[in-house]
Amino acid sequence: MAMHFDLVDLRLMVHIADANSMTRGAELSFISLPAASTRIKNLEESIGTKLLYRTSQGVTLTPPGQAFVTHARMVLGQIEHLRGDMQEYVRGIKGHVRVFANTTSLSEFLPPVLRSFLRRHPDVNIDLRERLSHDIVRAVTEGQTDIGIVAGLVRTENLETLRYRRDRLVLVVPKGHALDGEMQIDFAQTLDLDHVGLHESSAIHAFLRQASDQLHRPIKQRIQVGNFESACRMIESGVGVGVLPESAASRHGQSMGIALVPLSDAWSLREMLICVRSLEALPSFARELVEMLVADAGGDLARECETE
Repeated sequence: MAMHFDLVDLRLMVHIADANSMTRGAELSFISLPAASTRIKNLEESIGTKLLYRTSQGVTLTPPGQAFVTHARMVLGQIEHLRGDMQEYVRGIKGHVRVFANTTSLSEFLPPVLRSFLRRHPDVNIDLRERLSHDIVRAVTEGQTDIGIVAGLVRTENLETLRYRRDRLVLVVPKGHALDGEMQIDFAQTLDLDHVGLHESSAIHAFLRQASDQLHRPIKQRIQVGNFESACRMIESGVGVGVLPESAASRHGQSMGIALVPLSDAWSLREMLICVRSLEALPSFARELVEMLVADAGGDLARECETE
């Protein structure tokens, strides 16, 4: 089967999929509607199957169309990475590593390792972003990022993974609070209390929102703050309680009047994984960063591949 398409075709299909509209997709691609229609027709003839369902309400993707758009996003993402890397080389930068991480690893574990790595590699830049674990898996799978750090029960599909760390979410209360000294507590019991939460774009906020939605009860957010230290200070002052990583709460508890109460929920104990598409395919400096992360976590973590 001879299939012929170019980057314009790829971008057009992605734009149509995003807009659910041939007209809007053509506008976003900066081509006329007749030209867009002709391109889609030629694509479908070349591939030998329909890519779009056309209705009076717009267009939607057929199963082959969904597969096409998935691969188109990956190809276009790689091209953007290529463009960005070439621009970095022009400016004298010899390498670029993209890392997507969950809230806890980004705030608690990554800074000293990344500092050491950047000192060793002054000609390498790092693009570090906070994302939800399932979004990180998708980004690694689609080639949007080189290295991902995820937590909790998340499908890693065919990605190569390495055990990283283990952390627990705990309830943080002010010293002297009625729950201070409790052996453990269910997350559901905390929903009657005022909570100090992280901002809505944080991964932990979204994770706890999902947990409360499963209980069909809202979290009583009294205030939202930008980081773990601010949350602990608000809790110390009596604004409310909060669910935070034990690593962060223990560190701030050394200088603040807060107490930690373990959560009894199974999801509170979270395994962290480093995930990549292929460790061998990474540039040498990116592989070195992975090795530094594993060594910082203990040095004796075994490599494993998961194919769920």
